[in-house]
Amino acid sequence: MYAAYGGDIGTTPAPEGLAGTGIAVSLVQLAVRDEPPPAPKVGGYEKQKGGGVLGMIDRLVNDLKTEMNEHKLEEEDAQQDYEQLMKDSAEKRASDSKAVSENESVLAEAKSDLAGTNDDLKANSKNSQETHEYNQDLHKSCDFLMDNFDTRKSARTEELEALDKAKAVLSGADFEFVQVHRSERFLAK
Repeated sequence: MYAAYGGDIGTTPAPEGLAGTGIAVSLVQLAVRDEPPPAPKVGGYEKQKGGGVLGMIDRLVNDLKTEMNEHKLEEEDAQQDYEQLMKDSAEKRASDSKAVSENESVLAEAKSDLAGTNDDLKANSKNSQETHEYNQDLHKSCDFLMDNFDTRKSARTEELEALDKAKAVLSGADFEFVQVHRSERFLAK
């Protein structure tokens, strides 16, 4: 088109080798054949026994009937497989549903048992705390009795001696000058 309007196209330089790689490509014919290869041998025209166009149509009809029967059998097999799959799926859903309901009831029972156990634990913890407090109070009381045992024993002994003196005084005896206790501190200074 450029040349049609008076432009000079010029020649395009040849590329330097194969795809610009510098590798030269040369097309050289190595051998020359003198004669073409022989033609295949074909026999003469024979009339075929297929019945011509009508025979071909009959074969097509028979092929279609065979294919339709094959497709019909495949469809029936596929339908049976589908029905069996649906039946198996329904059984699986029923068993899964039953398993889920059983698991839910087991879970509910376990939660109930857990709540009861937690309540028992709280009650036992409170009871244990009360027992511990009672035990501490009892221990304090016992410690008080053990610490004051000697003091109380001597006070009781003195009280019994005082009662004996009182009985003797009431009986007519005179214990004014009788020393009951010996004082260690008298000569200790």
